[in-house]
Amino acid sequence: MNISLAAEAIFHIKTFPVTNTLIMALLVALFLFFITFLLHKKLKEVPTGLQNIIETIFERLMDFMDNITQNRSKTIIFFPLVATIFLFVILSNWIEIIPGLGTIGFYEIHHGKEVLVPFIRSASADLNVTLAIALVSVLGTQVFGVVMIGFVKHMKKYVSKNPIYSFVGILEIFAELAKIISFSFRLFGNIFAGEVLLLVVTFLVPYIAPLPFMFLEIFVGFIQALIFATLTLVFLTMASTEMAH
Repeated sequence: MNISLAAEAIFHIKTFPVTNTLIMALLVALFLFFITFLLHKKLKEVPTGLQNIIETIFERLMDFMDNITQNRSKTIIFFPLVATIFLFVILSNWIEIIPGLGTIGFYEIHHGKEVLVPFIRSASADLNVTLAIALVSVLGTQVFGVVMIGFVKHMKKYVSKNPIYSFVGILEIFAELAKIISFSFRLFGNIFAGEVLLLVVTFLVPYIAPLPFMFLEIFVGFIQALIFATLTLVFLTMASTEMAH
């Protein structure tokens, strides 16, 4: 059994390492693109089958978002970003319950030891992936803030003639940086810990014993995706609201 904090390289493109987590992230993105393309090609006025399931999920998400934005127009504007983050994160999290996690791969020599490099690993167990999602969330918040209330009004949250508000603005800048760290490390920490737990339990007591932990990880994966998407929505709502100085 080999537990690695860093993602393992499956192959290299020149000097660029293509890791197992990167491959899983790309597969999740391609899966979402394929589902979107499929629905777009076979869109019906009266939904059935897959379209019915997707529309039900989207309706529930929009109702949930309405409770935070208190504005259906804002919900519609924010929905593509928030829903994409939620779906990408939840699918990336749930990769860790796929059979073969940490056990199917190839062996290579590391520091004189033969170790297994697994093909399957949750994309959310890679800090690079969670950091990228966090950057999309935080930068997206700034972009929506500028677009919805204007550049000058948005910048008033960070810059002001009043020295007290200017100090608050500096704190806001640090808060934005802290969001990136908090988002990325929270998701990474929870999913990596769950991945290690499943790997250890499967190694020690295979077959029946891991099942309860798999259900737990399904729940944790959902909660982490919901938290990530909800916080993004909260910050989007705050960024699109004018501050009175």
